Amino acid sequence: MDFKQIQELIKMINKSNIGELTVEQKDFKVTIKQKEQNVTQVVAPQVMQAPAMQAPIPVAASTAAAPAAEKSKAAEAPSNTITIKSPMIGTFYRKSSPDKPNFVEVGTEIGPGTVVCIIEAMKLFNEIESEVKGKIVKVLADDASPVEYDQPLFLVEPS
Repeated sequence: MDFKQIQELIKMINKSNIGELTVEQKDFKVTIKQKEQNVTQVVAPQVMQAPAMQAPIPVAASTAAAPAAEKSKAAEAPSNTITIKSPMIGTFYRKSSPDKPNFVEVGTEIGPGTVVCIIEAMKLFNEIESEVKGKIVKVLADDASPVEYDQPLFLVEPS
């Protein structure tokens, strides 16, 4: 697939109601995601390797008990808070590298577009941005831990 074909896919996605499209061919993969503001993100092609495909299996098995814990955490959330949830399956990181400070702490004021964490999925690091304005009340996920799609990550008190 060449660059022109990828551009055509982006145009078609923008005109449709499709939220995400992944195309895999021989030695590369392209994912096109559409945000609420109709902004499209293109993930660069990458080479797929068999060991990388096997890695998520133990991760999923080790987090089988996590959904029950997530529901209880969400149930404890005060009614005046907004939950920032994981948009994908991957590994949750609170900072960009071990020697850097956390993106946000409890009490940090955030706004739309503020990076709150990184989720690593298939060796790609995806910055997760806030869509709300407010103050971080609670961090619900542990650093360097696996997270599931739609898992609560932060509680935010809107301002």
